Amino acid sequence: MNFKRQMLNICVISCFALSFTAYLLIYIGFVALMSPLQRMLAASLGLGIASVALAASWFSGPSADRLHQQLPAAQAALAHAVHGGTQAELDAALMRLRDLSKQCKALRRCDLDRFLMAYEQGVRLVSPKTMTAPLQSDERLIGAKLPTMHTTTDELHGRQLRDLITLNEPVKAALDEWLTWNRTLLIESYKNYAYMRPLMAPAYQKADLPEALLFGILARESVGRVHSLSKSGAAGPLQFMPDTGVRFGLTQKNGFDQRLDPKLAAQASVDYLREQLHKLDNDLALTLAAYNAGEGRVSRLYQTHKLGFFDAKMQAELPQETLDYVPRVLAAAYLFLHPEEFNLEFPKITGATVETDLPNAMSLSELSVCLGQSGREEGWFRTLRNLNPRWRPDQRSGAGSRVKIPEVALSNFRKTCADRNFMARIASLHEARVPIPPGFKPYVIQKGDTLASIARRNSCTTIHSLADFNAIVAPAYAIKPGQRIKVPNCG
Repeated sequence: MNFKRQMLNICVISCFALSFTAYLLIYIGFVALMSPLQRMLAASLGLGIASVALAASWFSGPSADRLHQQLPAAQAALAHAVHGGTQAELDAALMRLRDLSKQCKALRRCDLDRFLMAYEQGVRLVSPKTMTAPLQSDERLIGAKLPTMHTTTDELHGRQLRDLITLNEPVKAALDEWLTWNRTLLIESYKNYAYMRPLMAPAYQKADLPEALLFGILARESVGRVHSLSKSGAAGPLQFMPDTGVRFGLTQKNGFDQRLDPKLAAQASVDYLREQLHKLDNDLALTLAAYNAGEGRVSRLYQTHKLGFFDAKMQAELPQETLDYVPRVLAAAYLFLHPEEFNLEFPKITGATVETDLPNAMSLSELSVCLGQSGREEGWFRTLRNLNPRWRPDQRSGAGSRVKIPEVALSNFRKTCADRNFMARIASLHEARVPIPPGFKPYVIQKGDTLASIARRNSCTTIHSLADFNAIVAPAYAIKPGQRIKVPNCG
């Protein structure tokens, strides 16, 4: 269809061009024989024909609307090529997005940012390795280009973030929750974010999105726990659903779910927010609602009512989870920027990290023990998991393996983690197993397992008894790969 339209456009333009050329030849041949009045009339006629030719070429070329209509299909073709296509199909799909961007640039009323963002997403889908290049030994991951925490720009499309966060009743209630019974979660979010900040903040900084917004989303979504997994299937520090993750470049790579990568998740979040801000007329609260409730639902409500998130008509049609979610994110972002207004003190953390080699084989669990506390009373297990999301915590990696650790723990690492006698004691703890009662056998949860599927494979038990045997709480029956449970031995 596009080919036929292009051929028709070429024919129309060619016909007008030939007609105009013929007219010029006739005009030049007879102009000497014309009176001044006749020459004026002929010139007017020539300008008219030229205008018609110009208009024909303008309207027969690619329009902004037609390009906008072609973009979703081009994105879908790329996603299809990524999941099972050939390299040639990948290249062709990516080049299609690039060509659409070039055509958009030449047109008025074409949303170039939308096309460029789609092309950038395509590049990351095809070449995700460019986002995770290895660092040199002991290289500091915190960059000099990052401004100090809380001094980062808080602007959103030229408007102060503070001006966009209205301290209405829902936001005030959310502030109260963060400052009272959820204060410990807010502080934990801050500590976890501080060490992931060099990986996550640059994407927001580059896109001129407020860092406080990133913190607010992270605090509400996962408390800064990279391996957080919800009952609905959302995963990672920013809790992307599987389909949305794939759409924004977070795929499965060599068995690793890229939603768990802080750097990649932050970039995907930027792309998602930019897309929704564009669709929802830069309404930040509605954009956050789309992040939680789904962009389809929020877009339909907005097109129907043309109202903001806090309007009663919009609130009446949104789920309660979203009505709680948006104020909580905005409140956390506000506290990130202005803690002093509510007598809140965030801990002073540099967030500097280093990448170094393991002196001998060990797991992240063993590494967290030998690092001790080093100024962090809760220890470093969570931070190590966040900085090394591809590592299973109980799986040993060999000597010389690269690992990221907090810089403040580097002296303990060099001293204690290289002490073979100390590490031998830690290894005995790591290898200890709870005895299995008679009539039971050990089982390690595999990817894709559910308690129901394990119960089916062991027909002598039920999901309820299996949960009771292993203290797994109903109704979610949450389990995770690598977890050890005991299963009745039915022979």
